Amino acid sequence: MAGRDGGAKRVRLSPEERRHQLITLGTRMLRERALEDISIGEIAAQAGISRGLLFHYFSSKQEFQLAIVANANAELLARTAPDRSLMLGAMLHDAVHRYVEYVAENRTSYLALLRRPAGTELMALVDATRAAMAERILAELPLPADDPDRPRLALAVRGWIAFVEEVTLSWLTTETVTREQLIDMLVDSLPGLAAHPTLSAALGR
Repeated sequence: MAGRDGGAKRVRLSPEERRHQLITLGTRMLRERALEDISIGEIAAQAGISRGLLFHYFSSKQEFQLAIVANANAELLARTAPDRSLMLGAMLHDAVHRYVEYVAENRTSYLALLRRPAGTELMALVDATRAAMAERILAELPLPADDPDRPRLALAVRGWIAFVEEVTLSWLTTETVTREQLIDMLVDSLPGLAAHPTLSAALGR
């Protein structure tokens, strides 16, 4: 609701609610802009608070940016969570489909975050998301935890995630194949890279 000055009407929220609101607004803005282009003033105006008050909830612009990226990464992991009602091959295809869908919706920020140099803390957040995705895949594989080939597979999965990122980034700028062709290529590349008969059989490849 607009206030008398035409801006957003100030609503009293608890500190945690306000912090969550600001992060949500920042994450929404991140869908269309690179992280460095997010306007603190615009977000404060949308929240109905002063620009200075935003820094009551975040000690610095960098802390606010890190909170936005962490929230966006959590969204990505939630959007790509495995559907365990599906067989492994279909589960992987479904997760990759939702990954590409999410990245396409957030292409500006995704391209900027992974293509441009970022601070150490930002890259740590990105690496943590990659590690979470790798662990998620490894957890679904029909292999015992003490399988002697598991360390090699873990490396292969991390390499596959890097491949998925790079190919998807290139596709975003060119789109020389259809989205479904892209997804099929990404899915088919995992068993080939892992070179493990059990995994290939489980994925139907």
